[in-house]
Amino acid sequence: MTAADTTALNSLGFAKAPGDTRVVVAMSGGVDSSVVAGLLKREGYDVIGITLQLYDHGAAIAKKGACCAGQDIHDARMVAERLNIPHYVLDYESRFRQAVIDEFADSYVRGETPIPCIRCNQRVKFRDLLETARDLEADCLATGHYVQRVLGEDGRGQLLRGADPRRDQSYFLYTTTQDQLDYLRFPLGHLEKPEVRKLAEEFGLIVADKPDSQDICFVPNGDYASVVTKLRPEAAEPGEIVDTQGTVLGKHDGVIHFTVGQRKGIGIAAAEPLYVVKLDAATRRVVVGPREALARKVVALRELNWLGGAIPPEGLDVTVKLRSAQPAVAARIFAAQDEQGRTTARLELYTAEYGVAPGQAGVVYAGDRLLGGGWIARQTVAGGAELAA
Repeated sequence: MTAADTTALNSLGFAKAPGDTRVVVAMSGGVDSSVVAGLLKREGYDVIGITLQLYDHGAAIAKKGACCAGQDIHDARMVAERLNIPHYVLDYESRFRQAVIDEFADSYVRGETPIPCIRCNQRVKFRDLLETARDLEADCLATGHYVQRVLGEDGRGQLLRGADPRRDQSYFLYTTTQDQLDYLRFPLGHLEKPEVRKLAEEFGLIVADKPDSQDICFVPNGDYASVVTKLRPEAAEPGEIVDTQGTVLGKHDGVIHFTVGQRKGIGIAAAEPLYVVKLDAATRRVVVGPREALARKVVALRELNWLGGAIPPEGLDVTVKLRSAQPAVAARIFAAQDEQGRTTARLELYTAEYGVAPGQAGVVYAGDRLLGGGWIARQTVAGGAELAA
């Protein structure tokens, strides 16, 4: 692309006037997506707001509705009215239940520690909502995520961390495919949160001071065990707490109350601190041991999604985040396949990590660029990794 070609592009990367560029904005009712709509409207784009109604079947799961329910839908509608843009609410309750909530519960039953926000992005927001945007003949779908999208030398989109490391959400978007990334836009990726709230005030939006959500949307009070118990009662069946040699140390009220790496709340008195090393859902056993038993230098990833070109046979030096709140660590990644021929990966960490939990994501970077990632597969107590989970 020449310099002359570049000057003809609008701020979203299209070679036409903003008024001729249709953008669907995913409006959750929060300040971030509301500011995205405000920014694009101010620039003159043809903006359409869409809010997904993702109720969780009412009080059967929690006292409060799920993401974008109730107050959030009202707030999104009020923002759209303030900005004078069309706004639609789509009922995705059944889809959300099947694609996200049921798997969340099943993952806990398997003794994993799931991240439903990643599945929601993968199976609802960046698939169904994106298809709706295309049906509306939109040029792109814009969201309020704190990530940055740039063009590579091949002219295709690349995903970078958000400029504000405290707000970066790239970990939760690693399942984004190349085709989706080419269609998506993230107007807030270069901003910090105070700047976004200031813009909301400038636009006169009622959500300018609205607090950020801290919980999983369908678990507003943070009580995951209660939600899973209502959906999968068998997950709360009691079992044994054992050491790494299999010696019974005590009893528990269900594996759903534990996660790998947990130290507090185990309920076993010992001469040294004990950590949850493994959750064996089949036998309903919680395996505990000293911190050294948590050490992992090999991590297997299943359902690999890769945006970074071919992984060479000799592997590739990268950094990887093994939990969303932890810093990335140095590793070497190798491509592999499981018994069904699906693409997986093996990470060899240069320094052992502690508390690597099945069901979390291993998200891979080269500098600030997100290369891809996968779900962390189940691991043995001895530290080996099973590529097929």
